[in-house]
Amino acid sequence: MFYKFEFRPYRRKFLTPLNTSHGVWETRDGVIIRLMDETDRVGWGEIAPISWFGSETWEQAVLFCQKLSNKITDEEIFSIPDRLPACQFGFESAREMVIQDSSTVFSQITSSGLLPAGKAALNQWRELWEHGTSTFKWKIGVYSITEELSIFELLVRELPVTKLRLDANGGLSDREAEIWLQKCDDININDDIHLEIEFIEQPLSVNQLSQMLELSQRYITKIALDESVATIKQLENCYQKGWREIFVIKAGIIGSPSRLRQFCSIHQIDTVFSSVFETSIGRDAALSLAAELSHKKRAVGFGVNHYFAEDEEMCLDLWKTNSAIL
Repeated sequence: MFYKFEFRPYRRKFLTPLNTSHGVWETRDGVIIRLMDETDRVGWGEIAPISWFGSETWEQAVLFCQKLSNKITDEEIFSIPDRLPACQFGFESAREMVIQDSSTVFSQITSSGLLPAGKAALNQWRELWEHGTSTFKWKIGVYSITEELSIFELLVRELPVTKLRLDANGGLSDREAEIWLQKCDDININDDIHLEIEFIEQPLSVNQLSQMLELSQRYITKIALDESVATIKQLENCYQKGWREIFVIKAGIIGSPSRLRQFCSIHQIDTVFSSVFETSIGRDAALSLAAELSHKKRAVGFGVNHYFAEDEEMCLDLWKTNSAIL
């Protein structure tokens, strides 16, 4: 089958730059794609790379789109190489939208709210809580462990009955990871504290899987892999090496949705689907996968809209004016 193919690059500026252990992130660059079949049915897709997380760069994604003709086939879509996982996701998602007649309902999906690193989290959580958020994620490994533990103690005292996730983005040392896990264990076994530390996300770097496997066996608090399973190949590799705790799935960069479905149909893994700060186009495609593949129904990590000022739906309006620079 042939599809008419068009694309538009876009840029969205964060209201406040996002601080992680990888550095400061100020703008989200991506590509919106549109496929149209012979009966004029349209499918939208989004390519939203995060190169420092393991995907292709934005420049590589744009170059790939530029090299394509204005028509693309199913065979070409399913032949996109693994070195372009965000492109795989964007094109397959657009194709699925063309061939599917109904949309997925996300009413049963709950989302965690992302808190900023450092002291700003102490103010941000209240606004999210008032809007119905009951699971929060806080970035750690950004400032000194002494400073973050002090803020953490305040958060634990202030947060209402809820769940808290800690995300280190691979930024902790072995010793720091143990300190954090012990602190979390102390909270999780304390009946007087009505707060659950759901998991610590990617405490150590990607090349320290064996150490994280050992830590997962020594502490009560669960560990979730994130950067370690950024792509399907990494996901398969970590599973083969024995990882059975939580897998954070960033659908926008993991690669082919069809291959992800195949893997999850064989292995009933514990997943948390998470945002890559995409627009509503990529988010809907990712949430569709989450609704289909999340067996333990954990809150998804898509509570990030407060990081942008503009209305996401503008991307479709701007398409009509031949520009998707947000």
